This record gives sequence, structure tokens and C-alpha cells, in this order.
Amino acid sequence: MQKIGRSMSIAMGVTLSFLLSLTGCLMSGHFSLPGFLLSFLASTAVSLLIGFFVPMKPLTDSLCRSMPQNSLKRRCAEALIADLLYTPVISVLMMVLAYFNARRHGGSMPFLPVLLKTLFISLAVGYVLIFVLTPLFLRMILRASGVGKPPQD
Repeated sequence: MQKIGRSMSIAMGVTLSFLLSLTGCLMSGHFSLPGFLLSFLASTAVSLLIGFFVPMKPLTDSLCRSMPQNSLKRRCAEALIADLLYTPVISVLMMVLAYFNARRHGGSMPFLPVLLKTLFISLAVGYVLIFVLTPLFLRMILRASGVGKPPQD
């Protein structure tokens, strides 16, 4: 089970970091490959740290224990919990990097308004991504791990 949890953390962390970094860079209106790669690598590192040190399954199980297993309501709640753990950290990191990069090149930007806009959009995008991708990745990882298959002689 620990192998499945780690695989899920890696798959979701890398995918969420990639797509949120892409969203952030495209929203800025100043997309550059080096900026995107820096944002992606930094947010991936943070996502993997969160994924390895925060036990998502036990956390969501304890917070959603009153909801029926495999219900839509529970999936929505689990996606919200993951979104609130990952997305704000990734968004703030991306904004700090963008802010210092803009200042280094002589530009300026209003930090707080841009941060709030980015955070709001990233939370919405992150929620949808987590809600859609978690069951897909889980099925792929369970299938690859041989869980749910009959034993082979």
C-alpha cells in the first residue's frame, strides 16, 4: 500500500505542478520556457515533499469518515482537501518566483492583487485536475501494481 501511495504522490505532484505552472505562466502573458521550467521544477519539488510527508489517504479518510466510501460527495471532499494542501503552496511559490524575476529584470508588479488572482484561478484549476485525475491515476497505478487481479499460478 505504501508503494501505491508514493506512486500516487509522484503522479499527482508532477502532473499538478506541470499544469499549474503552465497555467500560471500563460496567465502572466509573458510565457518563457526558462520561466516555465523554473516554476515547474520548484513546484514539483514542493509537491513531492508535501506528497511524501503528508499522508493523504489517512488524512482524507479521517476527515471524510462520515461520508460513504466511493460516493460523489466524498470524492468532492477529498479533492478539496488535496487542493487546499497543494495548490496554495504551489501558487505562492510560483508568484514569489515571478515577482523576483520581474524585479530582477527591472519590472514591477503589484504582488498582493496578482497573488490573489493567481491563487483563485489555481484553486479552481487544481480542484478540477485533482477531481478528474486522481481516479484515473489510481486505476493505472493499481493495475500496474497487480492489485485487484486474480492471483496467477
